[in-house]
Amino acid sequence: MTPDLEPHLANCRDYWLGWGAAARSGGALAYYRSDIAHSQLNGVLRAQDPGRVRQAAEAMGDVPWLWWVGPDSAGGIADELVRHGAELAGAMPIMAVDLDRLAPVEQPAGLEIAPVDALEEWVNAYGPSFGVTGDLIDEAVRNESARTDDARIVRLVGRIDGRAVGTALLYDAHGVAGVYVVATAEPYRRRGIGAALTAAALQAGRERGLAIGTLQASGMGAPVYRRMGFVEVGEYRLFSPPPRTG
Repeated sequence: MTPDLEPHLANCRDYWLGWGAAARSGGALAYYRSDIAHSQLNGVLRAQDPGRVRQAAEAMGDVPWLWWVGPDSAGGIADELVRHGAELAGAMPIMAVDLDRLAPVEQPAGLEIAPVDALEEWVNAYGPSFGVTGDLIDEAVRNESARTDDARIVRLVGRIDGRAVGTALLYDAHGVAGVYVVATAEPYRRRGIGAALTAAALQAGRERGLAIGTLQASGMGAPVYRRMGFVEVGEYRLFSPPPRTG
């Protein structure tokens, strides 16, 4: 599969822009700022001009944040970031799957998957996997509650014996099924729970008439997604921000 990447990138941008309760821009310099003290919850998603580094730093203020450099960013932006003192923090493959070719996923014994009833349970379920703990939990719940795009979202929780052990989210935008917030509680990993939740999110997308799934994979998740039929179609490189100058 050689997809048009723009729907995948636009789906990603729109999902993360939904975290911009404090500030956001979806233009040539696309960024979101939740003001939660967590680098993944504040970031620059796209810069179509390499000269925007200083402007981006000013827009992000003092919160921890990351700069995403993907196929929709200007050529040379990574070199410009490094020139200003940014450091490569990691990379995430952009992966896609034709939903008609999704490999079957076995449901782990005892796992029940259902839409989320309460955002507090949702955030507490995914929080530890993403480093959202302590006081950040309440802030994340408030930010989730403030999103204006819930019509596009299906939040799913997986429970075993009534305990929330995993999460996944469908984001329906730009004609593709974006999958986000795939997390499994540490004692329950390597049982296929993440794959089952991912498949459930994609099924929710299929029920909405979507034909293609898209996600950005972690190092732990990528092998699982490949087994499900996902292929790599691009990459985001994540940079820690350059130091602020006075």
